[in-house]
Amino acid sequence: MGRTFFKGKYFWSLAGVSILSLVAGLIIAANLNWTHPISAKTEAPIVGGVPSFADLAQRVSPAVVNISTVKRVKGGGRVFDFFMGPRERDRRNPMDDFFERFFGDQPQREFKQKSLGSGFIIDGDGYIITNNHVVEDADEIKVISSENKEYEAKVVGRDPKTDLALIQIKSWKGLSSIKLGDSDELRVGDWVVAIGNPFGLDHTVTAGIVSAKGRVIGAGPYDNFIQTDASINPGNSGGPLINLRGEVVGINTAIFAGGQGIGFAIPINTAKELVGQLKDKGKVTRGWLGVNVQKVTPDLAKAFNLKAETGALVGDVISGSPAEKAGIKPGDIIVEFNGKTVKEMGELPRLVASVGVGKEVDVKLLRNGESLTVKAKIQELQDKNLAAAGSSSAKEGLGLAVKEFSPELARRYGLSYEPGVIVLQVKEGGPADVAGVQPGDIIKEVNRKPVKDLKTYQTLIDSHKKETPLLLRLKRKDNSLFVSIRMGE
Repeated sequence: MGRTFFKGKYFWSLAGVSILSLVAGLIIAANLNWTHPISAKTEAPIVGGVPSFADLAQRVSPAVVNISTVKRVKGGGRVFDFFMGPRERDRRNPMDDFFERFFGDQPQREFKQKSLGSGFIIDGDGYIITNNHVVEDADEIKVISSENKEYEAKVVGRDPKTDLALIQIKSWKGLSSIKLGDSDELRVGDWVVAIGNPFGLDHTVTAGIVSAKGRVIGAGPYDNFIQTDASINPGNSGGPLINLRGEVVGINTAIFAGGQGIGFAIPINTAKELVGQLKDKGKVTRGWLGVNVQKVTPDLAKAFNLKAETGALVGDVISGSPAEKAGIKPGDIIVEFNGKTVKEMGELPRLVASVGVGKEVDVKLLRNGESLTVKAKIQELQDKNLAAAGSSSAKEGLGLAVKEFSPELARRYGLSYEPGVIVLQVKEGGPADVAGVQPGDIIKEVNRKPVKDLKTYQTLIDSHKKETPLLLRLKRKDNSLFVSIRMGE
């Protein structure tokens, strides 16, 4: 009976259905991408239709380390200080005067402030990349390997502006290093794995995808973060963000306060540009052009007759700067720097910073609708350059760009001249913006102390304790007002 069934039209009908089913199945499989691109690229095993990260984690974990630091801090000597943390000790208690009169001045005690972070070994000389905030001002640094072995470490170099640090294990043997990848190759949606020490839970592995690139979160002048939904928590700082080839593509650095599934990592290409300088000099030397720039908004693009909202609009040129010597003027729009396109304002500082001091570069501008190219000889960026350029320091965390007010600026903005500093830019969503500070405001007082010039302003800001609100008195046209700014921790 079986033989009869496979003869004649029944046989060909069945064969046709089978062939069609096979072809359809192959087409569906191709569309569903059952041969997962991650598997094809990285040979990561597929378990239950999803990639397994077990082999990857096992391979790279030995190069990931936990970092424990100790900072010696002097605190008050009064009896009630035993019940207060370091931050509370900095705040003035109404009862302090009473205790001081009753007990008299007491000698300050020294106590140890401990913190935890992560890092990863990058070569056979024991160099480790981590975050600056993990090791800043530390008196003792200890590195704990995946095998729970402990090593003493020293700081080789730090760069607060990018929150990067390079440390080195003093004596070590047999530890693994990890390969550095190319963060520019990352695409939104790519799988990534984070390994670190969240909440002291050593060598925790989490996985997620790249949620966004080029994020600006107000952490410093060179913000350019990778956003990921791989779980990152306190203690992950300085640990690696890894692609599925086992290469480091980012340094886990920040989390979004109050949010879940939102973490930020420094692109590894940023670190690769700076590691050599940190090894050789212990610090980073950056290029300086000497312009204040702002975002090209839709309204500004229309006002300047631009076809697109791209480039960096020059709001001011610093006297004596490379920009001034090159002939760059306020109102110019920088669209290309050193052969690289400037799509938006935030890209320009990073491009300028990466140029070697003394190098002459081409700067392509749009001026009155016409395109022109000028040559600028880049100088070294110094703190005084930042102050002159009106950039608020990373320590402030205010989201403000200010400049010393002058008769020239008063004429430019149509204001009457008086001593103080003028607000040039306010970062959208930053602490100053939330408090209501506006461009064109003149800062007259900081914490009820007069501001006569930029130096006084910087001194008052630097001496302010972040745990308490910052009080500013502003002059806005013909009116004066106070604003209270709550600064980030």
